Parts: sequence; structure tokens; C-alpha cells
Amino acid sequence: MKSFDVVIIGGGPGGYNAAIRAGQLGLSVACVEGRSTLGGTCLNVGCMPSKALLHASELYEAASGDEFAHLGIEVKPTLNLAQMMKQKDESVTGLTKGIEYLFRKNKVEWIKGWGRLDGVGKVIVKAEDGSETPLQAKDIVIATGSEPTPLPGVTIDNQRIIDSTGALALPQVPKHLVVIGAGVIGLELGSVWRRLGSEVTVIEYLDRICPGTDEETAKTLHKALAKQGMAFKLGSKVTQANATADGVSLTVEPAAGGTAQTLEADYVLVAIGRRPYTKGLNLQSVGLETDKRGMLGNEHHRTTVPGIWVIGDVTSGPMLAHKAEDEAVACIERIAGKPHEVNYNLIPGVIYTRPELATVGKTEEQLKAEGRAYKVGKFPFTANSRAKINHETEGFAKVIADANTDEVLGVHLVGPSVSEMIGEFCVAMEFSASAEDIALTCHPHPTRSEALRQAAMNVDGMAMQI
Repeated sequence: MKSFDVVIIGGGPGGYNAAIRAGQLGLSVACVEGRSTLGGTCLNVGCMPSKALLHASELYEAASGDEFAHLGIEVKPTLNLAQMMKQKDESVTGLTKGIEYLFRKNKVEWIKGWGRLDGVGKVIVKAEDGSETPLQAKDIVIATGSEPTPLPGVTIDNQRIIDSTGALALPQVPKHLVVIGAGVIGLELGSVWRRLGSEVTVIEYLDRICPGTDEETAKTLHKALAKQGMAFKLGSKVTQANATADGVSLTVEPAAGGTAQTLEADYVLVAIGRRPYTKGLNLQSVGLETDKRGMLGNEHHRTTVPGIWVIGDVTSGPMLAHKAEDEAVACIERIAGKPHEVNYNLIPGVIYTRPELATVGKTEEQLKAEGRAYKVGKFPFTANSRAKINHETEGFAKVIADANTDEVLGVHLVGPSVSEMIGEFCVAMEFSASAEDIALTCHPHPTRSEALRQAAMNVDGMAMQI
């Protein structure tokens, strides 16, 4: 039986970062992953391939629509979907090979197969050929991630009714794609196929898109996507889906009840969220149970069983790769006897549509519910010189600060490249910066980031460019 200091079950962002950090700290470590490649959902069938398609589809739309022509670039592009998928796959392969290199560099042993607990301190790995390898470890980290949440009455076959994995590998551009769920995955993948020529209809149970985000910011994104041609049916639910060889017939009803209608589509994407993946872990062998949501509880990444830890999507908190990475480092540091904390108040969220939406900290709705006094500074991208020059003026920057102390409590952005700008406020808020601190910080001109400074200035009505 092979023995390690740490065995990690799962090779996604949480698992592989935990393994690398353990190796850096001199711990003997094994990472158990059943996929043929490392990186988990995010790298293989999630955040990375979706960004490859988002980027490619944006360029295609720019070239085939008015954007290039307005800039004096006259082209008539032809969509080569097979090549678009090929370059996406090549990019993903390069990244997975990068993790393999980092494993070798940090003396991490990748044990290929599916891991399950076999009592405290023991893991059994079942390989693809059915053979089993027992492992022993002082500490075991469960980092098994999540899977798409199923929808009753809608059976995913990844032929006509697809999940996010299927939506990243469609063989053709749908004439009509119906997306069930107006969250991150649904909006991003829906926007990919709309740009490539599909009619896209998004069905959402709630009366708004982007649940949990700042309401004003979400409304602005909704308007922008609708203007681009994406249709929305809010406050609606899908009760049934019947797939045929060439399409899907959907039954859609008002969420509050009412008359049903039928929608026809060639593909349906089910994107109503994700749920923790704990199947086959043999949790009962150590006396662990999941909660009603299927999650494993934790206290500073520890489960109730000594020596068993949990990080990432399989436990509480937002299901985000960077959250899993933060937890990975904190967990391993604690295993190594070092103090480490994750600041769950400052985990940013991004939706990579066009315009992008980025957020960190408290929303206005949350602060109102808490009864906390606050003040708001906003600045539109229509007044930002770089955004105007680049013809990307949709959206705004919003900074929310404490009414008494001026400490920044939340930042909500919708606009061009805001995914790259939100990090500024993550750093600032980590140091408890005030809106004035940002307002007094020189930003380069002309950049979109100046909108953030102007919004911070406007917390006290000092914005000079509106």
C-alpha cells in the first residue's frame, strides 16, 4: 500500500492547486483523477473552452456585422465551425499539459482512476481497467467538484437536449437554441451561439437574470443582451421536453401558474445550476453525510472526521474555480500547521458576455436588508474616453461605500473588459480601502479603468467627467 502525507481526490482547480501547494511545502502528495486529463470541469468542459468560444464568436460577429465595417475594415468572413472547435480543443490540451508539468515539477503523483474512501486514512483508486489500488494518507482532501443540476421533466441526452458540455461541442449552429436558466453558464453559452447565427431564447424561472447579483447591474446586462437579439422569457418554467431526431418540443408555463405554451427548438441547453458531486465516494465508510443540498459541511475546510478535508464546489460557497483555488491553498496550509483564512466576502464573480458583468462585495439589496447606511457612486462608460473611442460604451461602474466610514463595501461593473478591472477593487477592499483612496489614486489615461476612479469620486459627488 502506497503511503502519502496527503491524498487529494479530484484534479480540478481545487484539487490540482492543493496538490501543487502540498508539493511546494515538501509534503508527499498524490492526486486522484479519473478523467484522462487534469483540470476538472473548469479546464476541460467549463470556464476555459467557453472563453475560447466566446473570444472566437466575438471576433466573428465583429467581422460579419457592422463593427469591422465601421472601423474601415471590409471583410466577408466564412464560419468554419470545425476549426473553431479544433482551436478551442488545442488550447485546452495545452493547459492540461501545463498542469501535468507542474505536477512533475512539484513531485505530485497523479494516480489515474476514481477514488473512494475506505475508512479513515484510506483511499481506494479504481482504474479504467477495473484494477484497484489502495492508498494511505494522514490527511485526505475531497475536491470532487460538481455536476450540472438536472431538471425534472427534461432528460439530458446530449444529442438534442444538452448540458454545458454538449453546448461546447455542437456539430452545427442551431437555428433556434433554447437556454433554460439565465445564470452565468446559460448567458455565456447562449451568447456564443447567438453571435454565430443562432436564434436564442432564454427561459428563467425568476423575474430577472443573473440571480444574486446587483439588481441594477443585472438589468443593464439584460437590456444589452436583448438589444443584441437574445430573447428572454422571465418568470417562466419548462415542465416537459420531447426530443426527436431533429429537434425538441418544449412545454413552457408561467412560474406562478397559468396557460402553457409550446416552443420548438433544434437544441435545448439545460443550465439551471450545478450540484456537488459525491457519487461513489463511500462517505459512509468514515461516517460522513451530505446536507439537503448534497454538500459536505466544513469548518475551515475540515469535515467532522479528523484527517478528512473538503474544498471547492463539493462544499458551501460560490461554485467558482478561483474560490476553489483559494480554499486549496488555505486547506493545505492548515494541514501543514500554518494559519490561513479565505475571505469569503471578497470572492469576485464575472459573467463573460459582451458587455461583461463583474462584481465583488455587497449589493445594494443586501445592504438594505442589513439596514446598513451606504452611499453610491456611479460612472457610465458613455463618458469614458477609451470606451468611446473603441465604441464600447454600454454599462457603468458602481461603487458602494459605508455612509459613515467611506469603506468600500461593494463594486458592481457592467461594461467592456470589466473582468480585468474588478481585481483592483478586490485588492483595495482586502485592505479596507475607502472610496476616497481609489478616488485619489492616479489611473492611466486613456483607459477603461478610469471609470472605476470616477465612480469612486462620485461616491461624494466629485466625478469630473459627467
